[in-house]
Amino acid sequence: MKRRDTMRLWLSLLAVLGTLLMLRSPYLSPLLSLPDELRIVVGEQKQLAQSPLFRWVLRQGEALTMRSTPTFLEATAKDAPGEETIDLKLGSLIVRSVNVQVLPERKVYPGGQSIGVKLRSAGIMVVGYKKVPIADGPPVSPAEAASIKVGDRIARIDGQELKEATELTRIVEKAGRSGKTVTLEVMRGTERLTVPIKPVLDSQDNTFKLGLFVRDSAAGVGTFTFYDPEKQTYGALGHVISDLDTNRPIVAGGGAILPSLVTSIDRGEAGKPGAIRAVFPEDGSPLGTIERNSAYGIFGRIAEMPSHLLYSEPIPVALAEDVHEGQAEIRTVIDGQTVERFTIEIEKIVEQKVPTTKSMIIRVTDPRLLEKTGGIVQGMSGSPIIQDGKLVGAVTHVFVNDPTRGYGVLIEWMLQESDRMLGTRLQHTRDKRVESPLFFNAVVLSKYVDHSEEFVRLCPTLLSLR
Repeated sequence: MKRRDTMRLWLSLLAVLGTLLMLRSPYLSPLLSLPDELRIVVGEQKQLAQSPLFRWVLRQGEALTMRSTPTFLEATAKDAPGEETIDLKLGSLIVRSVNVQVLPERKVYPGGQSIGVKLRSAGIMVVGYKKVPIADGPPVSPAEAASIKVGDRIARIDGQELKEATELTRIVEKAGRSGKTVTLEVMRGTERLTVPIKPVLDSQDNTFKLGLFVRDSAAGVGTFTFYDPEKQTYGALGHVISDLDTNRPIVAGGGAILPSLVTSIDRGEAGKPGAIRAVFPEDGSPLGTIERNSAYGIFGRIAEMPSHLLYSEPIPVALAEDVHEGQAEIRTVIDGQTVERFTIEIEKIVEQKVPTTKSMIIRVTDPRLLEKTGGIVQGMSGSPIIQDGKLVGAVTHVFVNDPTRGYGVLIEWMLQESDRMLGTRLQHTRDKRVESPLFFNAVVLSKYVDHSEEFVRLCPTLLSLR
């Protein structure tokens, strides 16, 4: 009995070993590495593994040509977009079919310019409560008592649309002097609320208030990523602009990007991210509008080609699956307005179930950039990443404990957001999969921006409502 059990054990081990050897066999490797879908840009090529047991067969042949070698199949897209199906056959039996999307080539101008960003909120953002001193009792906040929450956006007051915090202050003061209650129309996520509040008189400065701190805009410095000459749109930053106090994304209610001038750099070091210091004129001519503020950056329209471009012609953009580990370059400004090239290494491609801003891990290798900035610094987010002559992504994050390394976002995700802004129907999207590391610090807009030689906070308009 014992001998029989021993024999069974050995047979089981041999069966497992045989299975493993078969899985590693070149005869079966095409089955294991097959994609569900293959995307090829017109005029480009893709390779698929070849096996002596199997053969690839092209069904239509209208958008693709194929060339077979002993080790791989080379599929070349023709000059027009379309769809094809490639069958993997064992004899006459179809083992697997692959759908091939032949896509049109898309070209944009890479940026790298330092830009000033002036973003207006859609409505007035509630960023905190203020206890108002009153004559006949302890300090109060009428808005807090009325269940107004930090993060709410005040869209209207007494039916009047609000664009600036000063408008809210004026109407509250007028209502208080008349002994009236004001009615706020508040946005809380996708929910719209109507909230009546009676202003109270501040016993110290004799003005009427709701007991709120609010903000209507944000300003700072970032980097221009791309300009699409066909659609006259742009993308920048590669990440969302969030409110400084609530850390919540600002819903864009308009705004503009302007040319800025880098004056100095606070060098980054482990545990202390650096920052670009730049100036831009408060009343300068805008380069373009801001119409969308999303997880992948800011997007808008731009009437003419930006200045200080390194390229005289637009360059192709890479599909997500074509970006690979290895050497690449970024374009950015570290002095004045001159866009320069700096070498980096793409250390890892982070596969994703859904698009995210942390698509790849990058490391700065350029000696001059390391000497000047210490690596990636605040204000550098949005710097375009170039690999193999294509625009592949943009810098988005820096690792707090290692400023030479950070994250980048794939350019495909940014272009999708730009197209959403235009209402363009999105096609041929394909996501990747893997778990993303969490040791990062988001590179937000530079914490200070110099307006007329006076440093102000990132989000300067902070008012106690009257």
